[in-house]
Amino acid sequence: MHSNDEDVNTKLHRIAEKASKDKSVQFTSLFHLMNKAFLLECFLQLNGKAASGIDNISKEKYARNLDANLDDLVKRLHQMSYQPQPVLRVYIPKPGSTKQRPIGIPTLEDKLVQAGLVKILQAIYEQDFISDSYGFRPVRNCHDALRALSKTVANKPIHYIAEADIKGFFDNVDQEQLMAFVSHRIADNRILRYIKRFLKAGISEDGLHKASERGTPQGGVISPLLANIYLHYTLDLWFEKRIKRQCQGYARLIRYADDYVVCFERASDAKYFMEEMEVRLNQFHLEVAPEKTKLFEFGLFAQSKARSRGERTTTFDFLGFTHYCSTDRYGKRFTAKLVGYKEWLRANRTRPTLEILKTTAAKLRGHYGYYGVTDNSKKINSFFYEVKKTLFKWLNRRGKRGCYTWEKFELLLARYPLPEPRIKVTL
Repeated sequence: MHSNDEDVNTKLHRIAEKASKDKSVQFTSLFHLMNKAFLLECFLQLNGKAASGIDNISKEKYARNLDANLDDLVKRLHQMSYQPQPVLRVYIPKPGSTKQRPIGIPTLEDKLVQAGLVKILQAIYEQDFISDSYGFRPVRNCHDALRALSKTVANKPIHYIAEADIKGFFDNVDQEQLMAFVSHRIADNRILRYIKRFLKAGISEDGLHKASERGTPQGGVISPLLANIYLHYTLDLWFEKRIKRQCQGYARLIRYADDYVVCFERASDAKYFMEEMEVRLNQFHLEVAPEKTKLFEFGLFAQSKARSRGERTTTFDFLGFTHYCSTDRYGKRFTAKLVGYKEWLRANRTRPTLEILKTTAAKLRGHYGYYGVTDNSKKINSFFYEVKKTLFKWLNRRGKRGCYTWEKFELLLARYPLPEPRIKVTL
């Protein structure tokens, strides 16, 4: 018998151990973990600067009466009277385009409840997910996926790569099928009912409520985990247990959320996968975007083969990088990033110079943190130079044309330096 006063994290660890040892066990008693202490821990981890949902309640506002708010939330949850609110849909500019990107903002309590459910579900499904699933998982990130791809191409007999894009994945997940997948491991009806409520909560746009019949909750912290569960059963296990067993040569699928590439040794295996993948996805009401899905030569001999035909080797995009079949393996089309910086400068050009410099430095550090990877030094140096040139141009516009010289600009940067380009991640 275990003590009733052990903390939730200890219980989650025990659940994870059980899930790891028995891949077929269903968990029937989980919802009791959603207690006040657990939800307080989840609340403290929420982003305090995040925008508010349709109820206009921020983390700061909720915290003013936190103890009573959590007591009331726990009561409603366990009485099964808690009802998730529609997600607020807003639009933000898409850098480098006239289009706008829709984003969803859940209410604070919905974020809080979802965060608790994620911790519980994660304890179980982290034992099930394959090692080459990298998106939105603990101790995994984009660089891990890029590193796996880099090592596979460099060290394995890779001659072909399949690049695939699922059309509108998060909007087209079949909710009933998703619930069936979750039920493979979860048999606690309260957990299942709340997941279904979040799926059905819908969207609020311009004051109008639209119900959700398909897809996962926009902007919700639970959405990436549900997406991983869906793709685990529809794609990952299918590839591992069926496709790889049919392959005559080496094959590896590397996935980050709904973005994935598959490396093959043999052309016949790659073609078989492409044919079967479309059939498989259609079974679960998903389809590929034809213009973003392709099979091509890549690897050790691809460059020489392309030259013999008078062609160039195919490049492909994965996780924000353009991958080249050459010694300079990683490039980045950073036009959109520069456009975004120019738009930010235009909108903030009247702010104090030191504030602009401070924010520019932060943007550069963020860029290096992601794009400063092996073999990409030329690209990040180019980005640094273009940002400096753009910054000088906008500062020069503040005064009389021509009065602000590059020499004066360099003196300013000597006093308030911008971070130099650096390789941050070894792939």
